[in-house]
Amino acid sequence: MSTELNKSSSNGPENSLTIEEHQQKINEVRRLIGPLSGKLSLYCSDASISRYLRARNWNVKKATKMLKETLKWRLEYKPEEIRWDEIAHEAETGKIYRSNYMDKHGRTVLVMRPGCQNSKSIKGQIRYLVYCMENAVMNLPQDQEQMVWLIDFNGFKMSNISVKVTRETAHILQEHYPERLGVAILYNPPKFFEPFYKVVKPFLEPKTANKVKFVYSDNPETNKIMEELFDTNQIESAFSGKDERGFDINKYAERMREDDKKMPLFWTEGNENEPAVVPQLGPATCLDRLNSESDSDKSDGKHLEPSPIEEEMGVDDTSRVKNGCSKESEDEK
Repeated sequence: MSTELNKSSSNGPENSLTIEEHQQKINEVRRLIGPLSGKLSLYCSDASISRYLRARNWNVKKATKMLKETLKWRLEYKPEEIRWDEIAHEAETGKIYRSNYMDKHGRTVLVMRPGCQNSKSIKGQIRYLVYCMENAVMNLPQDQEQMVWLIDFNGFKMSNISVKVTRETAHILQEHYPERLGVAILYNPPKFFEPFYKVVKPFLEPKTANKVKFVYSDNPETNKIMEELFDTNQIESAFSGKDERGFDINKYAERMREDDKKMPLFWTEGNENEPAVVPQLGPATCLDRLNSESDSDKSDGKHLEPSPIEEEMGVDDTSRVKNGCSKESEDEK
């Protein structure tokens, strides 16, 4: 049994499911989604489908609906094709960055500093968030599928509060990156933030809300959360750690441009960096089915029938190749 399946079986309805029942539900979602091409096919690994099932308490119908919405979103938004130079202006102040350390569980850490907001464009802010999420996922170890959000409220002011941005952030996280957040640490939030959090908390699903932890540097009890999660020698001084180097946009830009070069490989079948998946116990993956259908299509001249997702999006046989398999992207438009 894979590490991922072990972790996913630790709570909720999953405790009552056997490995075979897990796989049956995954296969049922795959059947309802239908055959897919290119990147959408790679996205629908058993591990990915499992996350959507967990987010919907293993309800196949609800998980399928949720996954379909994400597939349509990814086909339109093309999050994996966002590159550093497109969003670098949003990153200049270090308002969100991937740290160069993991937590004690080996999870990627995204540091967020809302007090360093430098943009009024909600579209730009969300696009940068999506870029950071894609980058964080790519950098997860094979035995880990969740990340940590470490949020520093130093310099945070009332003017930084935006219900609209918070709402959109919650939507993107919960609907398109289900079960990717392990814990969100809110470090030293000011008093005026608490009533704001009560306003936005209803936007959060109970599972997500339970992952939000308030930590105050002058509270020994809440500081235990930091001690349990991080090596103080690695984390920034802003979080009572010993790293005083601060954020360097030039060095970070170099890191991100190097990561951008790795992203196409991450979306290649069989890459070693892909997160671990639940072992196949049933039918072949949608990618295997697609490949076999493609081979027969080449020999008899027939067009590959679009899946329900692609029919809804109006994707024909030609655009399926462009949107799913090649390097061509919105950048060319």
